[in-house]
Amino acid sequence: MTITRLTDIAPGESNPRNSEGAFLTLNSGKTAFIWSRYRGTSADDHAYAEIAMTVWDGERFSEPRILVKPEPGTDETNCMSVSAARMNNGDAAVFYLVKHRGISSEYIMRRSSDDFETLGDPVRVVSPLYPGYYVINNDRVVRDQTGRWLVPAAWHPSTMGYHGQPDHVDGRSKAFVCASEDDGRTWRQISDFLSLPGGAHSGTGLQEPGLSVLPDGSLHAYYRTDLGRHYESFSPDGGVTWTDPRPSVFTAPASPLLIKQNPYSGQYLAVWNPIPEVPFRWLGRKKPSIWTGGRTPLCMALSDDGLRFGEPQLLEDDPLGGFCYPAVHFTGERSALMSYCAGSESTGDEMCLVRTRIIRVEW
Repeated sequence: MTITRLTDIAPGESNPRNSEGAFLTLNSGKTAFIWSRYRGTSADDHAYAEIAMTVWDGERFSEPRILVKPEPGTDETNCMSVSAARMNNGDAAVFYLVKHRGISSEYIMRRSSDDFETLGDPVRVVSPLYPGYYVINNDRVVRDQTGRWLVPAAWHPSTMGYHGQPDHVDGRSKAFVCASEDDGRTWRQISDFLSLPGGAHSGTGLQEPGLSVLPDGSLHAYYRTDLGRHYESFSPDGGVTWTDPRPSVFTAPASPLLIKQNPYSGQYLAVWNPIPEVPFRWLGRKKPSIWTGGRTPLCMALSDDGLRFGEPQLLEDDPLGGFCYPAVHFTGERSALMSYCAGSESTGDEMCLVRTRIIRVEW
């Protein structure tokens, strides 16, 4: 396997964090990379953030420009967790999470007929129908074999305070699926909420869900947990009903897994952190001075059927860093662009989420 580092999008003055991105091939043949670009002084998840874009022409990245920002004069405070897709009618689309003052969020889609030179009006994919906080990871929008679009989401229930606003969010999330049968013009929730069996013994529940479409058309969902491995469930009917979540083969800390199918080869590629978070002295390692969540090393593995994966292949192993929130963009049968958070004590970062790395992988 050959890994080529293309760029690091590092934090800088008035830009304390760059994280959670996605790719899309433009009609010109160039590749757009779109990510969460924070402004101000705080890198906190709820701090002010915009959606930025740069274009890779095969040799270099263009100067970034802002694609989306919180709407002035509203209670929007943050736009992050980007996905991108080429819709069935040929439009380019960007999906992102919008956070509001208080503890609430919703998921928005905007489409473009000119490859992001202009954007259409926002379409709500996941709206806050119930009090709480909604999470959809980056690079998560999936098209099934019928052409429907699917979005896996997590709902963290909240309680309401005397002022009529949410004042406490449960860290244990419930998973569900939204779908569009009209190429993204309207969306609806198609599944019930799914909970982790024995969830009282977990502080996460089923967090940051992802979806892959298996060769027979059924759906495979996977979930971040704090139980030392990802959990998984399956749907034979397009995402309406699901099997009870069970432990998967993917061991991990509380960090996301991404599984994507290569359109050139049909193979599946998984990217994840394979070592559960344990005291660093058990691993014989120095504890980093920054927060990493134990998200090292970062590995990838390949599968022909989306379920049985080969041996992990190492992408990153800096013991003082954390590597997470991957995005994958296939460029051939045995090649892909990848991005992921890559903050490290080694590069002077304040935590693992503030720096995004883009690499090219050939295998």
